[in-house]
Amino acid sequence: MAKGNGVERKSHAVQKGVSVMDLIFRILALIGTLGSAFAMATTNQRLPFFNSFTQFKARYRDIPAFIFFVAANGIVSAYLLLSLPFSFFHILRSSAQRTRLILMFFDMAMLVILTAGASAAAAIVYLAHIGNPNWNWFSFCRQFHSFCERSSGSLIGSFVAVIFMTLVIILAGVALARRP
Repeated sequence: MAKGNGVERKSHAVQKGVSVMDLIFRILALIGTLGSAFAMATTNQRLPFFNSFTQFKARYRDIPAFIFFVAANGIVSAYLLLSLPFSFFHILRSSAQRTRLILMFFDMAMLVILTAGASAAAAIVYLAHIGNPNWNWFSFCRQFHSFCERSSGSLIGSFVAVIFMTLVIILAGVALARRP
């Protein structure tokens, strides 16, 4: 009986460890999505043209893919913030399976939204940096260097959050597979 009790304790410790890692990855994903949304939403640059009265502006609101990017990161940030109490609950009660399964379902939906927003913005950032000489689309970043750097940085944060969300889903699968 002592041998079975030790295996049970070890299984409980593993479940608790998985739950703690889940909480940490959620917090890191929240930081990534919130930072990316904020960085992109505050991205703008003005360039004078001939005189100070005529200016060219680059704002995230002018590009629909960037608007979607900010919205997607905002939605996922809100979800991650709301899911933190459930993740903390799983640390206290690592045997809770229903809430973990529900969270896993919503985690997958949020991963899809986050990946779609980051991918749409990445396509625009790529065109802004490289352009398309076949269509006479010149590199936008030659003139709006600060705008491009900031939007590229926000993409990095969002794709890092995609990695953390993927790890959260994997951990949820591990926790569900190891149920006592």
